[in-house]
Amino acid sequence: MNYISLNEYLRDTFGCKVYKVSINGGFTCPNRDGTLDTRGCIFCSGYGSGDFAEDASLSVTEQIERGKKRIEAKMPKKRNAATGVTSNKYIAYFQAFTNTYAPVERLRALYTEAINHPDIVAVSIGTRPDCLPENVLELLAELNQIKPIWIELGLQTIHEKSADYIRRGYALPVYDKAVEELNSRNIDVITHAILGLPGETREDMLETVRYVGESGVQGIKLQLLHVIKGTDLEKDYNMGLFKCMTMEEYVDLIYTCISVLPKDIVIHRMTGDGAKKTLVAPLWSAEKKRVLNALNKRLA
Repeated sequence: MNYISLNEYLRDTFGCKVYKVSINGGFTCPNRDGTLDTRGCIFCSGYGSGDFAEDASLSVTEQIERGKKRIEAKMPKKRNAATGVTSNKYIAYFQAFTNTYAPVERLRALYTEAINHPDIVAVSIGTRPDCLPENVLELLAELNQIKPIWIELGLQTIHEKSADYIRRGYALPVYDKAVEELNSRNIDVITHAILGLPGETREDMLETVRYVGESGVQGIKLQLLHVIKGTDLEKDYNMGLFKCMTMEEYVDLIYTCISVLPKDIVIHRMTGDGAKKTLVAPLWSAEKKRVLNALNKRLA
């Protein structure tokens, strides 16, 4: 099956191998600070989905350098055929919690520090659609003129019942408006969709994926539902209120998801690998290489 993978897109766009460095900007979330709720989304770990991010006590530059060392220990630098330079390039990924949920001048300082790093080619910012006020949108548009800014929106599902269950805290039109505002400023949008939410059928999940594909975004992350220790989702799982998909079911679903998406959308992720020490289910998802091999075989 033909589709645009993230690796393919990055090589075509930047001419070299590009890795993501996860940044912890020390943010919180309206679902945690009492603005909407104090419990967070039902599936969200205590790290706010930033389990692999660096230490928030470090500066952005220090976090980038630590992330680079970690990656380069596993992936030695490669020679760029076009330039002859041996180096890796990186995306600064503001991942933990809601990364536009702060005063705009604090955001400017953090994002600008990332943009100014010579090895950073783009900045990706994970956030909620209801945390993009006008002054933040204008800041993002300004910085997008320097290096590409990507906004990752946690939609997860288009179904109201599921959104209420996971305590998302905003209605679907809020997502639509955010995509419209970002598109009008030529800022790329990547939407997160969770597959396997309790109570959702296969067709429910495909409806979400189709909706995302038609919403005007440039990329999508297809995320397998993980049950993480210490979350309210774990309590429901332990009570037997839902079951997780098998690997075979998930691989088949991913194939169908990609088949219903526009061919020009970038597939940023086809699964996910939660931290093994906190993963409750599905345990097969911890075998990342096996899962990716199964996915690639199905999509070949």
